[in-house]
Amino acid sequence: MTTFNILVVNPKDQETQIAVYDNYKLRYMIGRKHTKEELAGFDSIYDQVTFRKDIVLKELANNQFSLEDILIVISRGGLVHPVESGVYEVNEQLKYDLIHSPVGEDIINIGGLLATAVAAETPNARAMIADPTVVDELEDIARITGAPGIERKSIFHALNQKAMGNLHAETHKLKYEDLNLIIAHMGNGTTVGAHRKGRVIDVNQGFAGDGPFSLVRAGTLPLGDVVELCFSGMKTKEQIECLITHCGGLNGLLGTTSINEIEARIKNGDQQARLVVEAMSYQVAKCIGEMFAVLKGDVDAILITGELAHSDFIVKFILDHVEKLAPTFIYAGDNEIKAMAANAIRVIKGEMKVKNYS
Repeated sequence: MTTFNILVVNPKDQETQIAVYDNYKLRYMIGRKHTKEELAGFDSIYDQVTFRKDIVLKELANNQFSLEDILIVISRGGLVHPVESGVYEVNEQLKYDLIHSPVGEDIINIGGLLATAVAAETPNARAMIADPTVVDELEDIARITGAPGIERKSIFHALNQKAMGNLHAETHKLKYEDLNLIIAHMGNGTTVGAHRKGRVIDVNQGFAGDGPFSLVRAGTLPLGDVVELCFSGMKTKEQIECLITHCGGLNGLLGTTSINEIEARIKNGDQQARLVVEAMSYQVAKCIGEMFAVLKGDVDAILITGELAHSDFIVKFILDHVEKLAPTFIYAGDNEIKAMAANAIRVIKGEMKVKNYS
């Protein structure tokens, strides 16, 4: 049996990613795909935890990985209440808030639950999450809206944005805490953050109706039209919520979330597909401009990351609008696996304290 000390489990809509690390050394990684038919049998995402746990354990057993030496099972954090950046052990309060989210239901909510279920099958492992999407470092001025009782919230790709900020700094022999960065993560949702000296002082709320539209999110919408739709009787509350969070964006406008398929349509002369993708990219560029203003033009670099950063078509369109603002760098992919493992390593080496969620 092969020993290792870190297990990363990363649940996605139709995939469970599994990665085995021995400190900095990646020993094994795979993404186990799930068909829509397989997942259709579950009433909610929370009912999938045991199903995904069994897949993880079977994958480890089939590849002769010993569970004896696992110290940390780590996953993405979910839509819980605002927290500081860092690593959190999954306790009862965190599990409760993942299931009864104060923000909304998303597949990331089962990350901590999956880590706990897997850790329960091992003798020495602790379940943790790292930099959940609700990391909140906003300045007070960024929270205010013109509607009494409604504040802007910090919900963004904290894990990948922080990881890419640190990677960029290390690559250039600098410290993340010494830099001013604009980091745009483009994927199912898109978030663009203003990172000032290691803190994200402003960022669009990438889950429920703020910022650029994306693969599945509708982004910022004209509120008057939304109000009309809410009271039109044409859609239920659940359908409107889906439109904003999972059924909008390229999914709603073009009927697919496959950027490869969409780019093929563009190459074959689909002008509507071209216009929609350019509009999405245009909105990302506009949001980068907003964060340039937040940082008063004092920007060391613009980083573009996330799965959509693999698209030369999208990246080229964005660069055409923003590359004069600051040096621009592309870090394609979500990089979540490596980021979670890096956080676990820091915990094991005593370089980072595990925080208590309460």
